[in-house]
Amino acid sequence: MNDNIRTADPLWAHCVPFVAWLAFMLLPDVAPPGWMYALRTVACAGLLLAFRPWRWYARLNVRNLPLALTVGIGVCVVWVLPESQWMREHAPALQQLYLRVGTLWPWALPPAVTETPYAPAICGWSLTITRLLGSTLVIAVIEEFFWRGCLYRLLVQRDFVRVSLGTFHASSFWITALLFGLEHDRWLVGLIAGLVYGWLLLRTRDIWSVAIAHGITNLLLGIYVITTGAWAFW
Repeated sequence: MNDNIRTADPLWAHCVPFVAWLAFMLLPDVAPPGWMYALRTVACAGLLLAFRPWRWYARLNVRNLPLALTVGIGVCVVWVLPESQWMREHAPALQQLYLRVGTLWPWALPPAVTETPYAPAICGWSLTITRLLGSTLVIAVIEEFFWRGCLYRLLVQRDFVRVSLGTFHASSFWITALLFGLEHDRWLVGLIAGLVYGWLLLRTRDIWSVAIAHGITNLLLGIYVITTGAWAFW
């Protein structure tokens, strides 16, 4: 199978950028992490542009932007709130319960991270901004075309591009959301995010609105991390 056929295959187009992103995460740190993330971002952005999974979708419907913005903000709040100082002061027992059952084994997040290779003082503002843009513009788009665009519909039928984006299939919906949650160490809020993004796709039938919502979540989370020093999220 030559490269032209592969890039024209919708399954390859949806999966290759995502698999490449995961593969980069498994590579040994042959360079400082800030540079490795920049390399991953550029390489996977190139694959995304080469495979162009959006060829099988309609253009963004701008009427869906307000809802996408609302969802993106809401998911960011859900992601941050359980570990926030507000929760620590007002609901410490609930926060401890979350840390025990809402995160992957060993069911406790590591101690507060005071240093990170992505901090401007360590890697410079250019690589910090690259980290922010990579999570906002690259991996958010790659993930949505893989999880909601491909896997959800692939679980319905093999020829997944024939499945309407508005089709609800209960087992596919829950499996996709659960796997999306397990992709993250904070699996519980990841599951909630997967359910909300999945609902948004069914509500709008617009993959771009979901990718934008996901990107907004990552953008706001990144800004929160940089401004508060909550580096554990990165």
